[in-house]
Amino acid sequence: MPDDALITVTDDTFAATVLAETTPVLVDFWAQWCPPCGPLARVLGELAEEFRDRMLIAKLDVDANPATTITYRVHSMPTLLFFTGGVVTATIVGARPKSLLRQAMTNALTPYVNS
Repeated sequence: MPDDALITVTDDTFAATVLAETTPVLVDFWAQWCPPCGPLARVLGELAEEFRDRMLIAKLDVDANPATTITYRVHSMPTLLFFTGGVVTATIVGARPKSLLRQAMTNALTPYVNS
């Protein structure tokens, strides 16, 4: 699956695209100089097809978008932040296998029930 399955967000579009989204959003904070970021983006592109219409998957270049990177205290690349209703609900730092990412994405879609 090509990388174009992922949408690109910037400091200017982050609030409207991520925070205002009604479905869960996964944001990949990446950098050009980050060796694991390219392979992770390809895996996320494949997963974007599986999760189409259930979760938005976006990417944000940390070097070109420092304000959002600082706001969410992202210091290591890649960092994945899961948002639901504009709130961070989960974080993954570093590259992970596709199976773990799929499970994390599925978890993000499952409503939390306080028992």
